Parts: sequence; structure tokens; C-alpha cells
Amino acid sequence: MAISVDVVKAALQGLVDPNTQKDYVASKSAKNIKVDGDDVSFDIELSYPAKSQIDGIRKQVIAAVKAIPGVGNISANVFVKIVSHAVQRGLKPLPGVKNIIAVASGKGGVGKSTTAVNLALALAQEGATVGMLDADIYGPSQPQMLGLAGQQPESTDGKSMEPLEAFGIQAMSIGFLIDVETPMVWRGPMVTQALEQMLNETNWKDIDYLVVDMPPGTGDTQLTLAQKVPVTGAVVVTTPQDIALLDARKGLKMFEKVGVPILGIVENMSIHICSKCGNAEHIFGSGGGEAMCKDYNVEFLGALPLELSIREMADSGKPTVVGAPDSKAADIYRTIARRVAVKVGETAKDMSSKFPSIVVQNT
Repeated sequence: MAISVDVVKAALQGLVDPNTQKDYVASKSAKNIKVDGDDVSFDIELSYPAKSQIDGIRKQVIAAVKAIPGVGNISANVFVKIVSHAVQRGLKPLPGVKNIIAVASGKGGVGKSTTAVNLALALAQEGATVGMLDADIYGPSQPQMLGLAGQQPESTDGKSMEPLEAFGIQAMSIGFLIDVETPMVWRGPMVTQALEQMLNETNWKDIDYLVVDMPPGTGDTQLTLAQKVPVTGAVVVTTPQDIALLDARKGLKMFEKVGVPILGIVENMSIHICSKCGNAEHIFGSGGGEAMCKDYNVEFLGALPLELSIREMADSGKPTVVGAPDSKAADIYRTIARRVAVKVGETAKDMSSKFPSIVVQNT
């Protein structure tokens, strides 16, 4: 059988990307397929960070093409290309930032900030350039969680700020700019203005994903932020408790109203396993997050246990993903991060740069 581009395509069509659950041809990952006599070369372009999986995917695609009778040398170039994706109508992506992921919750105390920082660190571990914006103005906790408490950003020109760095991610928070014991007695417009300044006046350096730790709740401030920040998608954090789910539903509907895609739901404190006897208890109920996902047809990204070590490591400035990288909880965070990145990759690409700017002048 003569080897052709169609034969190679057919071989790759029989393979499913373990992360997207689509074959490499349907997902348009297989590119530049070339046949030179018996030799074959092609690219596999992944739309999500996959540093830990590139070797496995390369072996997978080479094995499939090698099964073609008479094939010679095979050259498979597997690489990651993260691009900007569409944001709300009327907004443009932020300069220096390709995608913004909002991490939100309907109420406080459900583990939103802990989820946000571990999501950011997990994306960075997979090779993405990641930023962390602490938009929780009234209760900024990211400086403590990233081990940056007491540090302040520098300004080289007096107009913009350089983000601080920790564990390979860039970070900005109102907590860097005020005393830790100073209460933020601000009204909504001041909060919105402060966030816009941090967002637009920070020198983000070629960010693939900017994770925004949103203020909890669904009030005027949260709605304004959801309308003014160019968000690619949102992750809603909840617990299985009925009361938390009531508020989480409001948060989800808020993003839907302003045209922000929901990437999925994360359920915190889903189960507690006693460290003394090993007994498993669903302290806050069970199955609430998954039931909500079915009601709104969104993805259930994962469930985190109610675990002492998650809290201890966040408090000590070394979140689970970097503090205990081999733990089960860290593995869950990495799985959630991978699913979030895949979901972002499936949203519409930003085409605003392709269109010319139209300027109307009086002559």
C-alpha cells in the first residue's frame, strides 16, 4: 500500500487525545502532514499546556503511524501553542495577557482562594506562563498563600507596577499595597477602580493564563467586575452544602448574564477522612456539585477533600501543588487545571486583531 497523507490522517484519526477526548484530526491538532517516499513527518499542536504529557503523546502518535505497512522514518513534532480566546462582547483582551480565568464563588469560606492559587500553580507546572490577580479586595489572601506577605511591587516609571513572582507565577494583590491590618472600608466604585488599576497598570509579561481570584458573592461589585474584566471563562467554586449551592447557582447565572462561558464547577470539602480511624464522612453533604452541573449542563471539574494539610500548606505560603506535589490532592488540582485549560482551548479564538481599526474623521 502506497503511503499518502490520507493514510497518515486515517491512522491519527483512530487516536483519541486523552485530555480533549477527541481524535487529533477532528480537533485540528494534526498539522503539516508530509510524506516523502516512505518517510512521514507531521506536527501535533496542543491548545493546552501539557509539559508532563508531551512525551506520552509523541509515543502514542508515532506508534499509530508506525503500524502503517511499509512506513519508514517518522518525525513527530508535538508542541503547545496557547492563543487568545474570545471575551465578552464590547471588550478586548488585555495587552500581554492571552486568557483570563475568573475563579468565583457565591459566598465566602468555600475555598475559592485556595482553589485559585493551586489552579494557577498547576497550570505553571505544565509549562504555561501564569499570572495571579487577587481581586478579593476586602480579604486579599494570595500574598500569604504565595509566601509574599510583607513584600511590595516596584515601579520603574511611576505609572505601572512590576508583578511579584513566586513558584514561577507572576502575582499582584491589593495586599501588597496596604498594611495587613488595614480594613478596606471602600464602596463599590472604589473597589472596581482599584481592580481596574491593578489589572491594567501591572506589567504582565506574556501571560498565557491570568487567574483572577474574584471577591465572593454576586453583588454590584462582582457584577461590575464581570462586565469590565475581559474574561475568557469562569470557574465556580462551592461546597456540597445546600446553602452554599444556592449562592453558587447565583454566581453561575451572573456570569451567564454577562456572556462569560462557565468552564466548570469545583466542589471543595466534599469528603472528610478521619486521620485516626480512616472513617469517611460527607460533613457538608454529598453530590451537590455534580447535581448542579447536570442542572446547568456544565462540567464537573473535580472534588477536593476536607483535608488538614490543604489548609496548613496554604497558610504556610506553600500551596498543595508545590508543597506536596505527590499528594492525592495535588493530583486532583492538576487534573482540574488540565480540564480548565482544555475548556479554554475549546472556546472561540479571539479574532479582534485580524480586523482593521475603523477611524471616522471630520475633514
